[in-house]
Amino acid sequence: MIPGGGQPNMQQLLQQAQKMQQDLQRAQEELARTEVEGQAGGGLVKATVTGAGELRALKIDPKAVDPEDTDTLADLVVAAVQAANENAQNLQQEKLGPLAQGLGGGGFPGLPF
Repeated sequence: MIPGGGQPNMQQLLQQAQKMQQDLQRAQEELARTEVEGQAGGGLVKATVTGAGELRALKIDPKAVDPEDTDTLADLVVAAVQAANENAQNLQQEKLGPLAQGLGGGGFPGLPF
């Protein structure tokens, strides 16, 4: 509802939409540069991903390596990557969530909100 019953200023609406699009693009670029970490096994395995979810690094403490039990190591790697991706999703929500609300709360395709 427009206060006073007037018509919306289309130029102003277009400018607001353009600014929101620019803000979204900046936030996505920041997410692509920001790295978050997840770990498993009390820090024996650490995974680093970008805020966009791209795996960048994987560190495995030599104590986690048992040639007789590679299944546990694989489980630790999976758990660390999952933890890092959860942290990346939290970062996405933090950075992009307010922008989604500004767009009417419709969310973004491909993102968990």
